[in-house]
Amino acid sequence: MNTEKLNRIVFKFGTNVLRNEDKEISLSRIYSFVEAISKLYRQGKEIIIVTSGAVGLGAKKLNADSGESLAIKQACAAVGQCSLMSIYEDGFSKYSINTAQILLTEDDFNSRLRYLSLSNVLNSLIELKVIPIINQNDTVSVAELECSENPKYGVSFSDNDKLSALVASKLNADLLVILSDIDGLYDSNPKDNPNAKLITDVENLTEEIMGYASSASKGGRGGMITKLQAAKVVTHSGGTVIIANGKTPQIITKIFNGEKTGTTFYPVEQISQKRRWIAYATDITGQIAVNQGAKNAILEKDKSLLPIGITAVKGSFDSGDVVSIVDENFVEFARGIANYSSEDSRKIMGQHSDNIYDIIGHKNYDAVITKDNIAKL
Repeated sequence: MNTEKLNRIVFKFGTNVLRNEDKEISLSRIYSFVEAISKLYRQGKEIIIVTSGAVGLGAKKLNADSGESLAIKQACAAVGQCSLMSIYEDGFSKYSINTAQILLTEDDFNSRLRYLSLSNVLNSLIELKVIPIINQNDTVSVAELECSENPKYGVSFSDNDKLSALVASKLNADLLVILSDIDGLYDSNPKDNPNAKLITDVENLTEEIMGYASSASKGGRGGMITKLQAAKVVTHSGGTVIIANGKTPQIITKIFNGEKTGTTFYPVEQISQKRRWIAYATDITGQIAVNQGAKNAILEKDKSLLPIGITAVKGSFDSGDVVSIVDENFVEFARGIANYSSEDSRKIMGQHSDNIYDIIGHKNYDAVITKDNIAKL
């Protein structure tokens, strides 16, 4: 892969690569990352960092068990974030590089207005030659910390792998580098199968390849499945993704020297910013089930979703919210911005568009979801 043409790069550092075997912060490894990134910065590359590690670092400082309770995790995040940012700031200052801390919650991606505002801020920082260092705001956002099931139909991000993908997608990054304590994607779990083979290149993330993913590594909250989901977001936004082992000495230098390391996922297509927000960056609170005819019209003919094609409406949503579009087996195949609330959608489902006004007393659109506001998955 020719990295010379890759200008805007997002690095994601996992918890386990930022800590040593004693679960203490690995200053030598972090400073090696900082040194390598500083060289790329001086070459004119635009850098964004998404970092984990605040909870683990805080737990070590407080001598606390981060798995004890949600409140303890939040306290650990608050203490650890200060130390984590201090390390990055100290490291980059040695190379006269300014950094900025940005803590995000799901709400920053759920609102279209906040989504665009965040994009403007990040782009401004990059123009000012500042390296944004991003983490989820675990002190106030519990989505990543909670282990219980989420009753919603989808979430913006529940881990920093997905967060890094949304940032890369939002900022039109050319490359997302995910550094963890694994060498890349294997055809089976290498911890269980000594004959597992590393997959070095992925042209298309098929269901078979998604099936290779294993569960989260100890100490982290992600796993290969979240990394593949992140890769799908970025490659469908026109970017490239590399998953590699951050514990490999000089790993960043090796990647940008063109050495073959880890697994590379190549871009498959590019969708508009608005459809990226619809498909990947929103909190889904409702589902609209459609019949086969409506599904075919959306997928094959790029048609709007008319009320006559709707068979069921689940959840609660308002006009302007993003909802999941599912088939008759409730398998999601698209998402879209609803023109009518869940209450109104239930009343008009299965009806002809000409009857909308008579049923609910108002009619702004013939379609429940307009074709320009549908993102196919």
